[in-house]
Amino acid sequence: MYFNANDVTSFMAQKEFIDTAIVPLVSVDLTSEKMKQSGTEADFLLSLTSFIEQQFKGRLLLMPPFSYSATLKDEEMPKQLEAQLHNAGFKHVFFITCDHSWTNIGDEVNIIWLPAIPLESMDKGVKSSILEDQLRQLIPILSTKWAQI
Repeated sequence: MYFNANDVTSFMAQKEFIDTAIVPLVSVDLTSEKMKQSGTEADFLLSLTSFIEQQFKGRLLLMPPFSYSATLKDEEMPKQLEAQLHNAGFKHVFFITCDHSWTNIGDEVNIIWLPAIPLESMDKGVKSSILEDQLRQLIPILSTKWAQI
């Protein structure tokens, strides 16, 4: 489910089954040296989280991406957002990012870091295969957390 009017209405009616929120953390760097890499990371992250949503539809809600620049990055933001999502009824909250620095904020928040894979030049079949491989790596992480509660 996506964070849109129709899916949120479904979420409200089925809260007991939809216990997980996924939040993409997207770094936006507009300097000429890093803009393309930033776009590659955003493309990969949004493609992957959309693929995760398709595979686990009815189990999770994909939140809009949280975009930030280096100057606006706030390490308290995931903690605050996680608390709000827990208050809204989500038992599990996962932040997925290509920005490795988020892994330094500790174990208080479920941050999943993945290196960005450039998808822009791949045909649909290869892109789908890459996303499936990435999902296979994420399933044990998600399953372990889901089994804890």
